[in-house]
Amino acid sequence: MVREIRITPSILNADFTKLDSEIAKISSVSDLIHLDVMDNVFVPNFTFDFAQASNIIRNCPIPVDAHLMVADVDEIAIAYAEIGCASVSIHVEATKDIAATIKGIKSHGARASLALKPGTDIEDYSDYVNDVDMFLIMTVEPGFGGQKFMEDMMQKVRKTRTLIGNRPIWLQIDGGVSLETIEIACAAGADTFVAGSAVFKAEDPALMVSKLREVAQNSVI
Repeated sequence: MVREIRITPSILNADFTKLDSEIAKISSVSDLIHLDVMDNVFVPNFTFDFAQASNIIRNCPIPVDAHLMVADVDEIAIAYAEIGCASVSIHVEATKDIAATIKGIKSHGARASLALKPGTDIEDYSDYVNDVDMFLIMTVEPGFGGQKFMEDMMQKVRKTRTLIGNRPIWLQIDGGVSLETIEIACAAGADTFVAGSAVFKAEDPALMVSKLREVAQNSVI
């Protein structure tokens, strides 16, 4: 089975005062826009509340991949699916009823994803492999952009790839993705990449997205 590569730029490192134009820079070359929602409870940072996020989702020219780094995520996750997100990631560490929340997300036509912090073992959540559409392996501690890529997470990526097998489940990594680290992560089995600083701090964000895709495609094994 040929692995398709997806690049999902995170607007966490974009200029929030002109998000429409920031997203427009990369929408033609990106698969989805990654929307990091932080509540300053589950993680020590705040980005968007539900009303702000809803406005971004409604106006985004390409599908939105929402990454919910929030406490009490069960109900809000379903609301994100309902307002039109293409994909909704919930953190296993914040979800009270994973099975029900996955089902609720999918009932509104969105892809359901389980996200894991660096210290969380994938083996503990292997029972959900036939329920999810994506696993998100954090390669930094969630909460802030611009952190250093945790290469020791590649063992977890490899374990997750083995768990997925031939199922049509995406394997996303988030944190420290660059032209150098995307090659390492792709070789370990990832196929969907969140890139924030690398894209929006580049002189030409769209060109950077294309370069990241090219490097990843050349690294597929």
